Amino acid sequence: MRIQHNISALNAHRNLGANNTQASKNLEKLSSGFKINRAGDDAAGLAISEKMRGQIRGLDMATKNSQDAISLIQTAEGALNETHSILQRMRELAVQSSSDTNVNLDRDAIQQEITQLTEELDRISETTEFNTQKLLDGSFSGTFQIGANEGQELKMDIDKMGAAALGLVNTTTIAKDVAESSTTGAKLADGTYTINAAGNKLLDAKGNEVGAVAAGVITGTNGAEYKFTTSASLASGTLTIKDGKATAQTTLNSASSKLSAGKYEVVGTQVIKDGKVVGEMVGTGATAALTFKQGDGTTLSISKADLNLADDLQAGSTFEINGVSVSTRDQASGTITKIDNAITKVSDQRSALGAVQNRLEHTINNLGAASENLTAAESRIRDTDMAKEMMEFTKNNILMQAAQSMLAQANQQPQGVLQLLG
Repeated sequence: MRIQHNISALNAHRNLGANNTQASKNLEKLSSGFKINRAGDDAAGLAISEKMRGQIRGLDMATKNSQDAISLIQTAEGALNETHSILQRMRELAVQSSSDTNVNLDRDAIQQEITQLTEELDRISETTEFNTQKLLDGSFSGTFQIGANEGQELKMDIDKMGAAALGLVNTTTIAKDVAESSTTGAKLADGTYTINAAGNKLLDAKGNEVGAVAAGVITGTNGAEYKFTTSASLASGTLTIKDGKATAQTTLNSASSKLSAGKYEVVGTQVIKDGKVVGEMVGTGATAALTFKQGDGTTLSISKADLNLADDLQAGSTFEINGVSVSTRDQASGTITKIDNAITKVSDQRSALGAVQNRLEHTINNLGAASENLTAAESRIRDTDMAKEMMEFTKNNILMQAAQSMLAQANQQPQGVLQLLG
């Protein structure tokens, strides 16, 4: 018998320490709910679990992104719904004005509503926003992150939906002057006149020639000349006479037809519309031009020729961009087709938005399913099986108690040497 080294006690102590360590780990897993609390618990499992967590959180955020994208689309589509309503009302008015049961006074009243509705189309296009981003002015070109990884994205553009982009801006008011006879003092009768395509004949509402046009002067069939107080160009278009005041309107070209409807004034070098700075004047004299920043980031340059102006652009210059006209029966009839084309453009854009929204709804469902399945897989790796762990804890707890008892017994064994010494 040896007393310097109690091997039985050492063995019992070693097993007691091991059982105590295992029981402590069991308690940690049971209290945290995780099978892997540190890399030492399962290095490979931890690495796999963390990758899965990255995917799960990415999928959940992609779901939120998709929901936000749907909200953006619904905002744009809601505005276009009102645009459609406005266009339907404009078409209704155009059909009304196409009938000769209306007189000029009636058509003037109809034209006033058409003008206001045209300006509202532009207001909706210029002010509809989502999170401070303009949606309908042609500037929106978005990329939505709809997946957890790089490159999993969806691109979407929204076209400009203003009156000009819809083809509903086609004339400009270039002069408001008193038309007087240089020989008799007589004035042209109030009414709406048309200047033919060649720009040399003045026709009344029924298409009858009532005068010739040349160099800013109208010569009536009676030989009287009607001059204008400014040198504004009289190109093809319409001429409205009311209370001796003449308003000349000419067709816009491809450049100027991109401007939104409304009244413009050059103040200093700034172009003002509705009290806001919308552009600036560059250059002077015959080379002066008005520049406007477009929604797509490009710059639109407008010269006096684009507006059919004879006078150079300068501080104080004013002009008015008009929407479609229903001032005559023929104009109103042609406007119906233009509005039909505008309705088609809005319908196409709304259809495109609806298609993306439906796609995103399927995307959200797929992301949710993927997140759920990955969460289940990550749970099998990372989470504690409470029943199994409790079973292990019970076993290790019993072993720890047994080791403590055996350590006590082993410590009693050396006392047997005393009997030999007695």
